[in-house]
Amino acid sequence: MSEKMNVLFIISDQHRADHMGCSGNKILKTPNLDRLASEGIRFTNAFCANPMCMPNRATLLTGYYPNMHGVRSNGMILPEDLPTITQTLVNRGWHTAGFGKFHHQCDMPPYKGDFKSAESFYDWVFPDKRESTPTNENFPIPYYDYQEVGIVLGHGTALAGHYMGWLEERSPEHYESMKKRWSDPDAIFGPFIESDLTVDLYPNAYIVEKTINFLERHARGEYGTKPFYLHCSFPDPHHPLHPPGRYKDMYKPEDIPLPETFDDLENLFSHPFLKDNINRMRDAMLRETNEEELRKFIAYTYGIISSLDDSIGQVLSAIEKLGYANNTIVVYTSDHGDLMGDHGMIFKGPCPFDGPLHIPMIWRVPGVTKSAVSDALISSIDYPKTILNLLGIPERKQPPDMQGYDMTPVLEDPNKKVRDYCLIEHDEEVGPKGPFYCRLRHLITEDYKLTVYEGINGYGDIFDRKNDPQELHNLWYKEDFMKNKHELVECLLQECLHVQTRYPKRIAPD
Repeated sequence: MSEKMNVLFIISDQHRADHMGCSGNKILKTPNLDRLASEGIRFTNAFCANPMCMPNRATLLTGYYPNMHGVRSNGMILPEDLPTITQTLVNRGWHTAGFGKFHHQCDMPPYKGDFKSAESFYDWVFPDKRESTPTNENFPIPYYDYQEVGIVLGHGTALAGHYMGWLEERSPEHYESMKKRWSDPDAIFGPFIESDLTVDLYPNAYIVEKTINFLERHARGEYGTKPFYLHCSFPDPHHPLHPPGRYKDMYKPEDIPLPETFDDLENLFSHPFLKDNINRMRDAMLRETNEEELRKFIAYTYGIISSLDDSIGQVLSAIEKLGYANNTIVVYTSDHGDLMGDHGMIFKGPCPFDGPLHIPMIWRVPGVTKSAVSDALISSIDYPKTILNLLGIPERKQPPDMQGYDMTPVLEDPNKKVRDYCLIEHDEEVGPKGPFYCRLRHLITEDYKLTVYEGINGYGDIFDRKNDPQELHNLWYKEDFMKNKHELVECLLQECLHVQTRYPKRIAPD
């Protein structure tokens, strides 16, 4: 066993902060996440740096905001020559492995160019033998400095990647039905999907098996004395939804209460930005919903989260059984959340509301954390710098110019504060100039949240986070709030200037 700390980084996709028992949800059962939270620190004010999959996942790997690492929107490619925390860890003697979803390259064909993506579902599922692609047996290893990879592409039960080969070995019948789902757009983007996958064939089973097999190999000494950095990434609970097996009926739609803001949608059709963007991509973003669809959507989401929680429990049990509990940092988070019926909408998308922005975040650090809940502001961009500092890696050996904060002081004392605010960048570039082409910036303080929109002058959204948690009363035009508004806008401006990329570096002599 190495004296250096190991890391188990567990991440899900589209999991809201309030969709855990430990965060106050009275219906959803998440005993394993609750236990992890009771053994470490759960952050109540954790936010993503960008509320879309690819930009925020790139941030978690690099420690850069999207404007700096270049993945401003889904469908863009994370440059492979950027410094990453995995590169740093390999150079410092860690063994890196990742199983599940990565989403560092586009899984749909790019709009332009001849780039061949290692995460293209089309090339994984329907390979053209006349053309060489970096998929299947040609998948590149290392991949973004992960030395072992078992990849899962897609969402719901329309999936590809290494998982497909695993599925074919276990059930050729289910493998063939999986391939058929890729020809159905609703199977890729819709809220629900019909599926024949059982619990033991669901992608979680593959991710858990690969993760535990790696831990067992490591425990047997097959990697010498190298500590590990293990990325365990579940595609759930991202839609389209079909909970496998017993999880499908675990929660009844009729028992699901509607959000308090469910009837607010009509008011949004006069919102300067949202009026033109609700339902613009209704199978992927800002989808107007109805009571019947929403109750089913939440019930199915709860079922999938319970399945996710059980899978996480299996991995955590292996950590304990194999003797790693006392020298392994465990972090749980998600890349972003979901509106889940707030203001009458589901899915994510550019909007001023908390659902997609507010994420779960739990840290268990042996010898550092105690059971606690912290209200300190924390961003996903803080993860890379914090994890490298906890591992004792000198700053000069870390990726240069990382933009997050080291949150170790809060891990040591949950009453401390490191951040005064969180910045969230959100660019949408779906298509060359649409159907979505917009830019938002959010600034979140302990008391307020500000959202401004490119091209909409003289307007923004400001919500009082403590006195208006439902985000129904915009303070932007409130006369007695003008001084506060100007301070928030200036703070946002200064932070945007501060994090704006300074790459490429100046190389000319002074």
